[in-house]
Amino acid sequence: MSEQKTQFNLVQLGNVANTCTCFNLRKATRVVTQIFDEQLKPSGLLITQFTILVAIAQTGSGTINDLAARLVMDRTTLTRNLKPLEREGLVIIQPGEDRRIRVVSLTAKGRDALATALPLWEQAQASVINRLGKQQWSSLLMALSNTVSLAQEI
Repeated sequence: MSEQKTQFNLVQLGNVANTCTCFNLRKATRVVTQIFDEQLKPSGLLITQFTILVAIAQTGSGTINDLAARLVMDRTTLTRNLKPLEREGLVIIQPGEDRRIRVVSLTAKGRDALATALPLWEQAQASVINRLGKQQWSSLLMALSNTVSLAQEI
């Protein structure tokens, strides 16, 4: 059996690498995630966990569906990300009035973890703003907000 070698147009691949919105957003988020994760290390939280705790704290408690919508996450991905937080005793997931609904709340340990992480997050946020410059950071934040709004309309 002869092996066929698939040929790629290197110019086209370069165009993907240079202009693909998703490819470039994911690269940017990986870099920013590394900055925040490093700064949050003393808290024991990753930025992904921190943002989930923030969203729960903002609402007091809420269903997984509502939380997923707030975070613009797939419900199954959120459920998977909540498991370690539940194991660590940072959140509690209980059945709602309708047994098919799950309600997520912060525990006292979760509130303490969030309180510990907040000043570390502030340092990471300041670092990113300083690196980008306030004007570029503000423009980026606006562009990201517009992108999320656009994506939610689709």
